[in-house]
Amino acid sequence: MVPCVSVQYLQKADNMPKLSETFARRVPQTKTGTDKHWDSEIRGLVLFVGKRSKTWYFQKDVGGQTKRIMIGRFPVISAQAARQTALGLTLEMSRGAGKVAQIGAPTLDASIEGYLARPKLRSETHKIGLRQQFDLHLKEWLRLPLDEISKKMVVEKHRSLSDRPSAANHLLKNFRAVWNHARRVHDLPETPTLAIEWFEERLDGQTIGDLRHWRTELDSLTNPIHQVLYEFLLFTGFRKSEALTLRWDSVREDHIHLPMTKNGRSFDLPILQLHHEIIAPLRGLSKTWVFPSPKSRNGHVTNPRNFPWSLHTHRRTFATVAVEAGVLEEVVGRLLNHTPLSITGQRYVKPSLEALRPSMEITCDELSRRTGLKR
Repeated sequence: MVPCVSVQYLQKADNMPKLSETFARRVPQTKTGTDKHWDSEIRGLVLFVGKRSKTWYFQKDVGGQTKRIMIGRFPVISAQAARQTALGLTLEMSRGAGKVAQIGAPTLDASIEGYLARPKLRSETHKIGLRQQFDLHLKEWLRLPLDEISKKMVVEKHRSLSDRPSAANHLLKNFRAVWNHARRVHDLPETPTLAIEWFEERLDGQTIGDLRHWRTELDSLTNPIHQVLYEFLLFTGFRKSEALTLRWDSVREDHIHLPMTKNGRSFDLPILQLHHEIIAPLRGLSKTWVFPSPKSRNGHVTNPRNFPWSLHTHRRTFATVAVEAGVLEEVVGRLLNHTPLSITGQRYVKPSLEALRPSMEITCDELSRRTGLKR
């Protein structure tokens, strides 16, 4: 019996390439996102091309659902091997009346890409940071199928970073998240991180106690951009990444608009004339970045140093002073762009900029008094 092939597919096939070894080798990596190249001869064979890799898949609609099976990475899996595998899967699925075939677990690298492709996954900065973290600490695992990464391996990796307990926990918890995401579509056991005894982490609750001394230290900095950065952090409570990557087009007359933040959503912070005065000395240094750096590949400051207090200590100090000045903790959380704990807070309560502005004014007035700021 001759299989029925739709006219639409035949028309589409005219514009499809044959996924040969030459094509797979020459097709360029993408700058952003993933391109899908379907084979003109074997229906269901597709080559996914991303920024870092090229991956063979077989895809077929079965019972109204799309079934996608990863064949493997190119060039580890050649075009010929991928085509033979796809033909075998076509036969197997036609005989099995929709039976789902398993080709084995995906590699860690492929699983990372799948995890990072989630539309609701935090900000681009977070994605870059996670990828860099895996490339640095788990490079030797990237080409391994997930089911070849054992409990012993993750325990030993965790212990090898015992001199940095917070970093060790963070790395393997991110690994756990990637594993569990892959487990949603692949037949995998429980994550091997179950064997880890997590290090105790002591939160650094340091704040700046003497803000007059802080002012003296600030004035002694030789880099004027860093001076403005630290003062801006103290008077906004911004996260490090939010401040360092701040663009001029995000600074509006009465607020700062961040299109994407750590928690995966946009954020608007009410600002005052005081904030404009703080960053005024930097206007004209860069058309794009509020805190530019000609030495940085990104064009903006990335890691300012030589100051007694960390960037995050400024954020904690902003929050502490706000509470001590009488601002409700829930409102402070809104100014810091923390995710509310309650469902009501997350889904229904959306305070306006004008509702938050008096709390920002109270906080900045108290900070100005404590730092001896006169403008």
